[in-house]
Amino acid sequence: MIRLSENFRALFYAPFYAAHATGAFAQAGVEVELVASPSPPQTAKALRAGEVDVMWGGPLRVMMTRDSEPNSDLVCFCDVVARDPFFVIGREPRPDFKFADLVGLRFASVSEVPTPWICLADDIRRAGIDPESLQRIADRTMEQNEAALRAGELDAIHVFQPHAERLIASGAGHLWYSAARRGLTAYTTLVTRREVLHRREDELVKMTRAVHRTLGWFAKTPATEIAEKLQSYFPDVPTPIFAAAIDRYRALELWGSDPVIKREGYDRLHAAMRAEGALGKDIAFEDCVDTNLARRAMA
Repeated sequence: MIRLSENFRALFYAPFYAAHATGAFAQAGVEVELVASPSPPQTAKALRAGEVDVMWGGPLRVMMTRDSEPNSDLVCFCDVVARDPFFVIGREPRPDFKFADLVGLRFASVSEVPTPWICLADDIRRAGIDPESLQRIADRTMEQNEAALRAGELDAIHVFQPHAERLIASGAGHLWYSAARRGLTAYTTLVTRREVLHRREDELVKMTRAVHRTLGWFAKTPATEIAEKLQSYFPDVPTPIFAAAIDRYRALELWGSDPVIKREGYDRLHAAMRAEGALGKDIAFEDCVDTNLARRAMA
């Protein structure tokens, strides 16, 4: 049995839950137990301690560990979320949004995890704006920021689904920027230790094959059907909001069409991390990524 730990509960991780809900793992001939996680750092700690075999999470954490511990054996092997799932939502319509528009506004970024702001800060920096020049609130949850936007206490917020979809559907918020539009950004993969990768290679190939098939199912299945299938994982999200969020993510090509981690997406994330000072040195693609299993799974 493969013990698979979630990173935290998020709608953009839907393909991972779908692989369980549709029986894809069993059909591929591998038994997978889904293990809940209290937080992303605890997930990584459990993986390194051998308490779980595989986790899903960001290559960012694998790179940062490699930066501080050159002998780290964490490795990414199956791509799922190939683009950035976050949005900038504003209180007023702004169809011609530019990053310079954020200067002087009351803007709240994501506090729960580091990757969203590191990537958005790089977008802002590339637009010629100093991210430090923003009046940024960085210590509130997305739930709190959604409420503050509705109350008129903020001008714009940085959130993922379903916060974005709820705001748009209610008219309380307007889409300013979809971070997925920047292009490939290695966001969420399956991660294990190299020792496990080699010792349990056949099982992990089957697991990756199941994810690949699930990505195909995800691409063609009506969003309402997906939402209903996964409702038990997100009981507080109404089906229409869930389905609309899935459709928006699919239109943005958030989920990759295959499980091979792309160098382009890794390089984009790596560059953002270097610019933000999250890495002290360059970390080679090959040090953190193995694509052999994914290619075998697709064969």
